[in-house]
Amino acid sequence: MSSEPQPQAGSPLKRLRTARLLMHASAPAMAEAIIDYQSRNAAHFARWDPTRPPDHWDLEPTRARLAREEAGFEAGTIWRFWLSLHEAPDRVIGQCALSDVVRGVFQSAMLGYSLDRACVGGGLMQEALKCLLDQAFGPAVSLHRVQASVRPENARSRRVLERLGFRREGFSPRYLFIDGAWRDHETFALINPGWGETQRPVA
Repeated sequence: MSSEPQPQAGSPLKRLRTARLLMHASAPAMAEAIIDYQSRNAAHFARWDPTRPPDHWDLEPTRARLAREEAGFEAGTIWRFWLSLHEAPDRVIGQCALSDVVRGVFQSAMLGYSLDRACVGGGLMQEALKCLLDQAFGPAVSLHRVQASVRPENARSRRVLERLGFRREGFSPRYLFIDGAWRDHETFALINPGWGETQRPVA
């Protein structure tokens, strides 16, 4: 019998594995490793992330957020995974998430992701997102659509999405307040090619 956790109805597995990566769902016990990841990459992420309160990455607020995400995973509202390499399982090097999950007639979620500066350019994020999308579009979760919003100047992020088959759907001026100003974003989306007439929306 497999020791891997079995999926809940409408949810991905909590632990995923790719050729090079381990992917773990959010849990409060991961707080210190995640704070280290964010601290190492503070300057790298500053251009793309919203401004946070000074205590945002302190230990207790981080544990509390991870506990909320853990509960959200079970509720099917957010599925965030933290990435590490096989050879260094305790060192977080990235994250990817499906959030704002909507069922009913929409069956959609928003995609977000980030990667350690030292790991950029090696195809790791594409590998992680491919695994996450396989879960999202597989029978356990069965989403119909995944959407991502990217700033036009973030060419590397746009290429990741395009390689995964995402198509540009539109342009949103002054869409999000990032790095001290309202920033334009482009909308990309991927439709589940296996979502056919035999499937029915999950309420």
